[in-house]
Amino acid sequence: MGMTPDELKARTKKFAVDVIQFARSIPRDPINGEIASQLTDAATSVAAHYRAVCRAKSRADFVNKLAGAIEEVDESALWLEILTESGISASSKTAPLWREADELTRILVRSRETAKANQE
Repeated sequence: MGMTPDELKARTKKFAVDVIQFARSIPRDPINGEIASQLTDAATSVAAHYRAVCRAKSRADFVNKLAGAIEEVDESALWLEILTESGISASSKTAPLWREADELTRILVRSRETAKANQE
């Protein structure tokens, strides 16, 4: 059931690319532009953080770097919720991305819990 690090690297990168493509469709005004920018920053950071996780030098470093990835993917979900709830974007567009952010959050949290349990 678990994903390999390479599969998760590919999946977090695909999430970043999908979010960028979606963000291009957001109607532009100063506020929407700022939200689109925050969303793409968070989504691309998930992939960057996960790559750093794969290069962790110790279990403590791994747990620490995972926390960064979890924070960014959770933030991505928040911006998607804001886009939907403020009426900027249709939920039909944000829902698949939100579901993927939610799934990635669960996978990364599980990975952190496993690493922490093995640390003790």
